[in-house]
Amino acid sequence: MREQAVISSDYTPDLFIADSNTKILLAVIDGLGGLPHPRTGKTELETAVLPNLNALASGADCGLISPSGPGIAPGSGPAHLALFGYDPWRYRIGRGALSALGLGLDFRAGDVAARLNFCTVDREGRIADRRAGRIATGTSRRLCSILEQVRVPGIAICVRAEKEHRACAIFRGEGLEDGVTDSDPQATGVPPRPLEARGPGSLRMVQVASEFLRQARDLLAPEKPANMVLVRGFGCYPQVPRMADVYGLRALALAGYPMYRGVAAAAGMDAVDTGPDLESACRVLKEHFPAYDFAYLHFKKTDSAGEDRAFDKKVDLLQEVDAFIPRLLELKPDVLIVTGDHSTPSIMGAHSWHPVPCLLSSPWVIADADSRFSERGCRGGSLGTIPATALMALALAHACRLDKFGA
Repeated sequence: MREQAVISSDYTPDLFIADSNTKILLAVIDGLGGLPHPRTGKTELETAVLPNLNALASGADCGLISPSGPGIAPGSGPAHLALFGYDPWRYRIGRGALSALGLGLDFRAGDVAARLNFCTVDREGRIADRRAGRIATGTSRRLCSILEQVRVPGIAICVRAEKEHRACAIFRGEGLEDGVTDSDPQATGVPPRPLEARGPGSLRMVQVASEFLRQARDLLAPEKPANMVLVRGFGCYPQVPRMADVYGLRALALAGYPMYRGVAAAAGMDAVDTGPDLESACRVLKEHFPAYDFAYLHFKKTDSAGEDRAFDKKVDLLQEVDAFIPRLLELKPDVLIVTGDHSTPSIMGAHSWHPVPCLLSSPWVIADADSRFSERGCRGGSLGTIPATALMALALAHACRLDKFGA
């Protein structure tokens, strides 16, 4: 038995980690939660035909998880940190830093990374499309090569495509800090916001990033539809305790989007690119799972459908995920958790504050026999509504990896 401290939060006290050969599988369906459609009164999960998830829920402990607290709509980065047991209010990592880590870029202490979104602006400079129609990743790569022409004295700039309209910029030079507001107003019909420093130490970064955006505007002006770029999520190189030290777990992350590999890498997981579809993800998981104690599997497309207000598409994607549940069960994990990082209701077209359905399957569950895997189906489950930061402690307990508290 090794004595190791689990990261503390208001909900997860210091715990003792016990040695075990059990395995935990965490499947995260991005943007899972939804809201009832005005026409039918049913959410996306309630609309979808989910025989495998519903069967699993009927023999599991079910409930809802709150990613960042009541009323707070989280970004994907803090929502994932919470799932991994880290207090996202304590460990704040800029989205740009996660993208840089996920892309495997030369990102060092002292650098500042920022997330870029290629967008469409009209003749008056107002945002017409925050995602430029979700341009292809190949187009994004070409536009990033154009942005590499930006020159700011005393600053080295690296720009790389991430996925579709998303990209990452790393700024390297003296006196740079990440306390900078976003230029993305999270709305259309308005111009990008001017960057502002959150403190005097970040004034230099505001000057550098503002000049980058000024030159980007000129360089991208002839392009269609991506004729401008928004910048957000400034972040320095993160200092986060590793899961091996915190939980005693050899941890694996499988995700097709670099940002999610980045947040996993920040927590010390071995991050692997699975490719764009669940078939390849399951194949890679089957290959690597025997060598690890914990695996995190991420599915992104449901979140994108929610953001695009594509209710029916999100329903179809949920059914696609359901078809792969037997593949996960074939791996015989001792603990299987299926949940989301946050809710992205299609009728809102954005991340929301609503709690997320969650099921936990292990030999030690009470089993909610009447539960269905949906917002209302999980609401009355035996887990109740819990903070996302508590989920790792439950996973460790069900995996017999926690020693008892006290004599």
